[in-house]
Parts: sequence; structure tokens; C-alpha cells
Amino acid sequence: MRHASTALMPLAEAVARLVAGIVPVAEEGRSVHAALGFTAARDLIAERDWPEATSALRDGWAVAADAVTGASAYAPVLLSTPPVWVEAGGRLPEGACTVLPPEALEGRAFVADAPPGDGARRGGEDVKAGTCLVAAGARITPLHRLTLAAAGRDTLPVRVPRIALVATGAASPVVAMLSDLIARDGMVPGETVAAPDESVALSAALTDSRADATFVLGGTGPGRTDHSVAALARAGTVLAHGIALRPGETAAFGRVGDRAVLLLPGRPEAALAAYLALGRPLGAALTGARPPEPETAPLLRKVTGTIGMSDVVFVRRRAGGVDPLGGVDLALSRLAEAEAAILVGPEHEGYPEGAPCAILPL
Repeated sequence: MRHASTALMPLAEAVARLVAGIVPVAEEGRSVHAALGFTAARDLIAERDWPEATSALRDGWAVAADAVTGASAYAPVLLSTPPVWVEAGGRLPEGACTVLPPEALEGRAFVADAPPGDGARRGGEDVKAGTCLVAAGARITPLHRLTLAAAGRDTLPVRVPRIALVATGAASPVVAMLSDLIARDGMVPGETVAAPDESVALSAALTDSRADATFVLGGTGPGRTDHSVAALARAGTVLAHGIALRPGETAAFGRVGDRAVLLLPGRPEAALAAYLALGRPLGAALTGARPPEPETAPLLRKVTGTIGMSDVVFVRRRAGGVDPLGGVDLALSRLAEAEAAILVGPEHEGYPEGAPCAILPL
């Protein structure tokens, strides 16, 4: 249990200590269809051209463009050999470079022309063999899957951290939120282990060696039934308890063996803030994910902070900026409106209306 007089660890120091020595989990092969949302362990290179040969972009007649040059309703062109019909995506026959629409042919004569390549895609024009399609550290998206499958990638090397979830005390709906956040950040949440508010039983729940990290929900405060920190001390090592983070200042973390253990407060807004500030950086260290492109937006109203504390403020996106909802003691109905968050740094007393702020996606 952390005493009220104990100094709070600055958030930047806490993140650095939490991820120190953490390396990305070993890569594993997943089918291109099962890799969605996970992090590429290596650069993913196209193994073939796509299309592999000149192909039709539309249904129509495959022709050599110079064979129908000048064709019109007033000057129809009759080919010496019958034209070939192709479906969209089909390979063009040898000598053809253009696909004319169905109405370009009247009877046996063409009444329209088109430039070379019209209605067709040359071989390798979409994807060239040897091209890096996804860089190491990037999350696999639906569009990545489309391109990778077209380029001949059947199995992808990805990193898939497994996270053990332990919930203390009574059942809490916060567990489902935490599980969803873990999954959205490219990790696999395990079945939640419900542990009683007792340090011996809790410490036993922290020894799941199958997981790459353990997240514990609840039991981090000064209450008489809050035993998560004592359980971590019994099972391993407590590296920090009490972070200069609002909401979420009772968060703690440490190690059981070489596995990181993160203790999150039980209140919804505090659990979410602590996950964004601590859990997400830990996830990035385990997945090897590249930092996302920074996003900023102006504040539509001022926000306040406390010198020495890192304040998480939840926001809604609105035309022209973000609208602050609040942070500490935020009602659940208001928290449900949140679409992102901002972090007021410990060196600031707040930000005025119109100030550009870095956005933390939820």
C-alpha cells in the first residue's frame, strides 16, 4: 500500500522504467487473413508483380489500340480477326493493350477508339515484385491484406503479445473495456482471471508464465481490501506505486521474473487514463510497433492542469477541434462520449482555448 506522503513518480520516468528491458515478442507466422491488427515483425516484400500480366480493368473488347484508331459511328473499323471479349481482371490476349466498352462494337465493326492502355492495367503496375508493402513495426490493416494477398504473400511474420488479465474483487464492466483496448492495440487478451481481494491468492494469479505481460484491474488504492501491490511484491518486484497521473495516480507496475506486470486502478476513467499513459507504451514495446503519426487539434475550450502532474483529459471531436469532457471523476455517461484524449504535461497549468494539442486516440 502506498502511503499518502509517498512522492509520485513523474509519468515520463514511469514509462521509461516500465518498458526498460522489454523487447518485442518473438515473431510468428499467421495467414494473411489472420494477421489483421497485428504488427509486422519484418518488412513485408511483394513476391510477384500484380497484375502478373496486362489485365482488363473493365468488361469489354480487348484490342490493339492502333487497330481501331479513328473509329467512329461515321467511320467504323472492321478488324481482320474477331475481337476477344474479356472480363474485368482477366488477362489480355497477346497483342492487345486496350479494352473498349461493349457499346464500342456494333455488329462486326468498331465505332469508337481509345488510347493505348485505356481500360487496362499493365503487368506490375499495381505492385512490383520486390516492393516493400508494409514496413516492420506497422499494424496490418485491411488494405495491407488486400495488397499482400495480391502480391503473393500467404503467411506473414507478425508479433502477437499475449496479455494475462486479472480482475480483483467483484465483477467489473471495466474488464471488457480493458480487453477491447488490448485487442485493438495488436495484442491478445487472455481469459480474465477473477481473484479475491487477498494478497496470497492474487500473487498466485500473477504467475501465469504463458503470458508476455500481466494487467491487473483494481486493488491499487489505500483501501483495506486493496491488495494488488502487496500481491505483486509477494510474487515479484514492485518498481513503482503512485504515478503523477490524473486520473490514475494509484497505478503501479513491476516484474514477475522478466514479465512486466501493470496494476490499473478500478475506476473506469482512471483505468482508461492509466492504460493510455502506461499500458499502451508497454504494448508498443512488446509488439515493436512504430510510433503513430502525431495528430494535433485545437481546443474548443480551455483545460486546466496541475503543475507536477500529467493530466489526461478526455475529448470529443467536433468541427474545428476537440471539446474537453473532463478527466478526474468523470461520470460514466460522459466518459462514453469520449473519442480521444489529450495529455496536459506536468510543466503546464493547462491550455487555453484554441491551443493545438496532441491527440491520444482511444
